[in-house]
Amino acid sequence: MSSRVVMYSTGVCPYCVMAERLLKAKGVDDIEKIRVDLDPQQRATMMEKTGRRTVPQIYIGDTHVGGFDDLSALDRQGKLDELLRGA
Repeated sequence: MSSRVVMYSTGVCPYCVMAERLLKAKGVDDIEKIRVDLDPQQRATMMEKTGRRTVPQIYIGDTHVGGFDDLSALDRQGKLDELLRGA
């Protein structure tokens, strides 16, 4: 069973693309993307939930991972796979 992945993003965000690429390389086929550039209310919701205004903001299951740098750091620490597995 794999964890649900949600990513707040915009259409022109290179870090969103890199985050998606890393997640897909880890075998994540289904990323629920919430486009904050198309829906200002979603940006407000994202900022309320995360305390951050930049994208991407990534959730794996109930865990707020953060942005691409945070995701990449988790991967380097060897913790991303277990988070994705829902461990």
